Amino acid sequence: MRLFKSSEVTYSSQFWLLFWGTLISSTGQSLVWPFLTIFIRQQLGLPLTEITLLFTIQSITALVGTAIAGPAMDRSGRKWGMVVGLVGSGAALIVMIGTSTFLGWAALLSLYGIAGALFRIGSQAMIADLHPPEERIEAYALLRMSHNVGIAIGPAIGGFLVAVSYDLTFLIAAIFQIVMGLLVLVVIRESLTPEIRHGGGLTVPGGQGLGYGPVLRDRVFMSFWGVYLLVEIAASLVFTLLAVYAKEQFNIPEAQYGWLLTTNALMVVFFQYAVTRISKRYSPLAVMAVSGLFYTVGVGIYAVGSSFPAFWVGMVIMTTGELLISPTSTTLVADLSPADMRARYMGLYSLSYRVSGGIGPVVGGLLNDRVAPAATWWFGALAALLSAGGFAAMARSAAFRSKAASVESAPAPQTADR
Repeated sequence: MRLFKSSEVTYSSQFWLLFWGTLISSTGQSLVWPFLTIFIRQQLGLPLTEITLLFTIQSITALVGTAIAGPAMDRSGRKWGMVVGLVGSGAALIVMIGTSTFLGWAALLSLYGIAGALFRIGSQAMIADLHPPEERIEAYALLRMSHNVGIAIGPAIGGFLVAVSYDLTFLIAAIFQIVMGLLVLVVIRESLTPEIRHGGGLTVPGGQGLGYGPVLRDRVFMSFWGVYLLVEIAASLVFTLLAVYAKEQFNIPEAQYGWLLTTNALMVVFFQYAVTRISKRYSPLAVMAVSGLFYTVGVGIYAVGSSFPAFWVGMVIMTTGELLISPTSTTLVADLSPADMRARYMGLYSLSYRVSGGIGPVVGGLLNDRVAPAATWWFGALAALLSAGGFAAMARSAAFRSKAASVESAPAPQTADR
């Protein structure tokens, strides 16, 4: 069944169910996550360095969870992981309401990290299952627009809700996640067909197996992942520490800070698809190199700015880089991954969010506490600048071009009904 046509691409009912479901989930998540660091700091009363250690623990447990989930979803399907992830994140949010110990938060953030990874891996692999390579970048761009509509709505509402009650905010966020989990369970069909499960005739040297060995031996992909991690470290600083930095250093309240995130989300909603249609004409790695430069300038502004308008300009510039890199990088990973290993490649790719969330905030917290608050943002700008250089070097790499050509020439498996 075909419901909608955008340009020369026609999308299925399955895609649009995922599109609207993602909107529900992201709205619920964004009621809470922009203010999570502030809430934990209030609950525990610990230095920022110790608070950010919780996010490192979350990253480590998400790594373990993804190591199990990726191969399992390549074998058993995408849908089950999405359902478990959504319901699990909702349950974690409910329990967070009454948590007031470091160990309690460590356990809940670990569960929340694993649950989020499950949904992200499943949905990204499902998009790759449903669409051939030439359609993926626009499909990922549309899904990201849906996600960011929720992010545009959530922080603006969440900023006012937390001023009334953090408990109520967490409860509403949990309900959104559980409702989305039920929606996936009832209406989404499994996209992992027998043809995809057996790779459509694609042979990977050394055998695919069920673990991450073949992915980790893919030197081209791992080089890309390492460089991409640098720009994610810069982003993790902004979305984890900027709220605390703005409030404690410049007295910018949560409700006003929420509009920075709303600006980020509205730019994605209104400009992502148009930017993607232009950027897809160019080399993906060249686009990502330019993106790294935008991140460098945007994050650097937080080091020298001292007011809401300055922070808003920094967010606009950084988000421009985000518009360039996000659907481009996801599509590149989908294109580089063998058909029967998509969940594993997407799993490792999704870990960039968690690994960067474990490295960036804890280093930023140390710099904030022991050097100077502004040092956090100089560190983020340097990481983004290094990513720009790394992507530019990879764009000239013969090994990368050879890897992309070998995957593109492999037989394409039959996908689920589109």
